Order: sequence, then structure tokens, then C-alpha cells
Amino acid sequence: MKKKRTSKAYFPALTGIFGALALALSFIERLILSAFPLPMGIKPGFSNIIVMFVCSALGPLPAIGIAVIKAAFAALLSGVSAGIISLTGGVLSVLTMSLMLKISKKRLSYTGISVISAVMHNLGQTLAASLLTGSSLFLGYMPVLLLTGAVFGTVTGITLNITMPYLMKLNIFDHKK
Repeated sequence: MKKKRTSKAYFPALTGIFGALALALSFIERLILSAFPLPMGIKPGFSNIIVMFVCSALGPLPAIGIAVIKAAFAALLSGVSAGIISLTGGVLSVLTMSLMLKISKKRLSYTGISVISAVMHNLGQTLAASLLTGSSLFLGYMPVLLLTGAVFGTVTGITLNITMPYLMKLNIFDHKK
């Protein structure tokens, strides 16, 4: 099959589209959490389904682009500190995800990779919050974040395991760099 030619704008445009989808899921998550609040720092991470999908289908750079978009959104809604915390967790999560997809895809399912990435996301956020405040008190909250990260990471991974075969049938991924 002859490979299709793409413009230089193809991957940035696709990253923007998936970034918008991730923001939409973040917004829906905020609406749900306003009705059913969870303790501080605990979120289901619906948008991470998109990040993991993009990392798997397009590679780590577009996934980091989405983490940056999500961090900018957090900064706009909740302040610069929230943006820094989001960016730290998001980039650490994507780097971990990318590494796991590269070395462990045959041994780990999307669920396993998602759990590890969610835990790393929480670790990155906790470390960033500790550095920003100059306090190690946030580290005491890590057991709660590790547990909820594992639970929500499992949900995210299961969702991706179910949807990935259908998403990969879309013709837009024939151009992976």
C-alpha cells in the first residue's frame, strides 16, 4: 500500500484536535466533581485516556503537547501553581507511559501501563506541590494518591483496552512518524 503524504501541519493539527478532546473530558470531569466532590487532589483523569491513546498511536511528543495544553488550561482556571503542578505530573506520566509502551507492551496491557502512569502523575504533582510550597507535608498524602491513582488508572486502562481496537481502525493513524 502506498504511504500517504502529509503536510508539516498534520501532526500539530492532530495534536490540537486531541488536546481539545482532552480539555473537553477535563471539563466534563470538573462538572461531575462539582456534583460529587472527591477529596483534594483526587480526580478520575478521564483526559488521560486521550493522552495515553495519543502516546500509543502518535508517539510521546504529541502526548507531551497535550500535557502542556492541559497544564495551560489548569493555569487559566486555577492559577499558575496549578498549571505547574499539572505540567509536572503530566510530563512525568507521559515519559513513563512512553517508556512502558516501548519496553513492556508485550508484557503489560494498557491497564498496567495506565496504572503505572497514573501513579507517576500523582508522584510528579506531589513533588511539584512540595517544591512550590517548600513543605514536605504533601508527601504524607501520597498513600491516598497512590491508591486512588491505581484505581482510576485501572479504569482509564480498561477503557483504552476496550476502545483502542476501534480507534486504530481510523485511517488518520497511517502516518505515524
